[in-house]
Amino acid sequence: MRNYTLFAFLFFSISNFAQIKGTITDDKGNPLPFVSVFEENTYTGTTSNEQGKYQLNVKEIGKNKIVFQYLGFKTQKSTVSSDSKTVTLNITMQEESFALNEVVIDPKNNPANAIIKSAIANKKNNSEKTARYTADFYSKGMFKIKDLPKKIMGMKVDIGDDMASNLDSTGTGILYLSETISKISFEKPSKLKEKIIASRISGNNKGFSYNTATLSTYDFYDNTLEFNINIISPIADNAFNYYKYKLEGSFFDDNNQQIYKIKVTPKRDKEPVFEGYIYIVDDSFAIYAVDVDIKGYRMKNEFTEVMNLKQSFSYNIKNKIWSKNAQTLAFNAGVFGVKFSGKFNYVYSNYEFPTSFEKKTFGNEIVAFETDANKKDDAFWNEIRPIPLTIEESNDYTKKDSLQTIKKSQKYTDSIDAKNNKFKVFDVIMGYEYKNTFEKHSFEYKGLLNLSSLSFNTVQGFNLDSGFSFKKWNEEKGKSTSISTTFNYGFSDERFRVTGEFSHKFNNTNYATISASGGTKVVQFNSAEPISKFINSISSLFFKDNYMKLYNLEFAQINYSQDVANGINLNAKVAYEQRKPLFNTTDYSFFKRDDIYSSNNPLAPNDFVTPGFDQHHLFKTTLIARINFGNKYISRPDGRFNFKNDKYPTVFLAFEKAFAASEKIYEFERIGASVQYDLSLGNKGILGMNFRGGKFFNAENISFIDYRHFNGNQTHIGTSDRYLNVFNLMPYYANSTNDSYFEMHLEHNDTGFIMNKIPLLNLLKSTMNLGFHSLAIPDRKPYSEFTVGLDNLGFGKFKMFRVDYVHSYQGGIQQNGVVFGLKILNVLD
Repeated sequence: MRNYTLFAFLFFSISNFAQIKGTITDDKGNPLPFVSVFEENTYTGTTSNEQGKYQLNVKEIGKNKIVFQYLGFKTQKSTVSSDSKTVTLNITMQEESFALNEVVIDPKNNPANAIIKSAIANKKNNSEKTARYTADFYSKGMFKIKDLPKKIMGMKVDIGDDMASNLDSTGTGILYLSETISKISFEKPSKLKEKIIASRISGNNKGFSYNTATLSTYDFYDNTLEFNINIISPIADNAFNYYKYKLEGSFFDDNNQQIYKIKVTPKRDKEPVFEGYIYIVDDSFAIYAVDVDIKGYRMKNEFTEVMNLKQSFSYNIKNKIWSKNAQTLAFNAGVFGVKFSGKFNYVYSNYEFPTSFEKKTFGNEIVAFETDANKKDDAFWNEIRPIPLTIEESNDYTKKDSLQTIKKSQKYTDSIDAKNNKFKVFDVIMGYEYKNTFEKHSFEYKGLLNLSSLSFNTVQGFNLDSGFSFKKWNEEKGKSTSISTTFNYGFSDERFRVTGEFSHKFNNTNYATISASGGTKVVQFNSAEPISKFINSISSLFFKDNYMKLYNLEFAQINYSQDVANGINLNAKVAYEQRKPLFNTTDYSFFKRDDIYSSNNPLAPNDFVTPGFDQHHLFKTTLIARINFGNKYISRPDGRFNFKNDKYPTVFLAFEKAFAASEKIYEFERIGASVQYDLSLGNKGILGMNFRGGKFFNAENISFIDYRHFNGNQTHIGTSDRYLNVFNLMPYYANSTNDSYFEMHLEHNDTGFIMNKIPLLNLLKSTMNLGFHSLAIPDRKPYSEFTVGLDNLGFGKFKMFRVDYVHSYQGGIQQNGVVFGLKILNVLD
């Protein structure tokens, strides 16, 4: 009933609109894009599209004064009088004549500096005027690809039939086009509630647009604006440390208020800064407009060439508030000769500025979609859309929406599947996949020669995986089911091992998931797997260092997890495990063949006879709670999508119990907790923190497998983006414990705050990492590490490396080393 009432209200409101539309050009007939168009002294507004066309919905047409505002052109007013519901009003705008005071030529008394200082001094007052508001919101987002090459690095580009159909003969076309209509409530600094009334994606009538108001809040009255990293506002408190200013002129708007046009230039090229123009109103020193660029390397996004942000503000003489009525965010990006562009247009209208909100206005739900938000027809959109579609956009909707009907049909999907599902002779060796798109299920066979799984260890020698898997899914209900089996064969120990797994996710609301698995496999003593198969293979075959220590696990387990409350996820597992020790079966390596591998016993690397533990079995139950404090979420008809609140930490609580073991000595209990938090330091970087502690009970003689092991690193190769869960020089099993423990990891990334200011080094466009890591366990001296290094290193657009100097200390023993971070290994492994 509530949805019906809202729909009826919207329909009644839309049907009572009057519409003013037309084309805006300059005096030479060139269309002017993104002109702000609004009814004087109201918050009813829109902007023109790339072809200069606009359409403005007003409550009624009587004697409406329509204002046309565009940077570089004189603000123009036109009065509309008509009895018609639709009025065509074409506008020709004249270029603005900027007046420049003579004082500008005095280098010792730069007037731009005085204006910016006044803007900084008055920004709190100006910001508070729009600290709370409700508004109607419209957004349109588009991604395009340009000049897609036929080949990249000599290899033919295959983007699939669906994507290829979106491109013309030059490899250019729209990849993504969407629109959103919503009602928003906002309170500074960051409280937002958005109700999506209508959402549309070209070629996908079941999709929901992601370009919401949540992702478009850029406030230059704040000291920083977030674009991957924090970018300094041109009127930040410390702006003069980053910018130079030049007054290029001034003009008077339609309310006879003087507007200053100020050029903003960075003092240092590599800093996180804007460049372009900011327009400031005299007397109030409010923002009139912004037109600035952000270069990709300044926000540590090398694939982005440049991003442009435009904002325009309109003045209401009744309440004397300058409010943002339009915003445009555009970017160009590229890699391997492939060029991308994107553009997002935002329109804010029908503002109201309450003195306060009810307590329940803002909660953890930040965005909610109406049930039928993605079911609106063309008539609805044509009536309510504030920015007319361009010919290209209109054609894209027409083409993709018509093709969607065909592409979703069983006849079409079966024909595509039949083409892709053809079985070839070599598929027996290389693998095969069968897919039924219409029925939403697939089957995969990994092949006899699954080279991506090839690895080496001293227990199995070279080993390969193969297997089968079946998947079934339903996106609308959020359900998915998978069944898989994996076969592993070790060529040195000549042993065949098999595991199987079943998993079912019930929905996308509380993400309830049940899984069961079992079989036989080789696993590391440390279940966190601190050394990857790829790194261990290289370390063993090239350097004769076999750091990976393994045992044989025969197991059966069942696992269930779900979100039990907002931000709280519970995961429960019960498992039967039979553990058997393993020994080295090969001494093979590419180099250093006269050297000897260490034994597979992590407690005695030179003992090749004694196993690391005695064979045994037990049952184990584990309960883990993950708590995201202040968790935010988006509600959609197809599920609930969570967003971690960066203001608060994530807490993990764990309880583990071993019981019904083959011998009583293997039974124990353990409790554990960890706290993870990223502390934002503004433009000075991010301090990452990870604190973890726990204690064992009744564990004096448990198996070494069940000890608490800590993630060490003896390879001097780092594979993660951040080192908040690893000790970079600590041997893998040197400090394992069956007692209490506490570990701490701190890492500060300056996001360029320091490195951008160091001559020559700033050419690297890198960031600096400072770290401290510590481990405390009973009866042993604490272990500590200090690190300093450079991140975001690489060649051209590819910044996948980091280098850290590490100094460790434990009980008078000091070590020094260098760790080379290869983030690409996250993909390869």
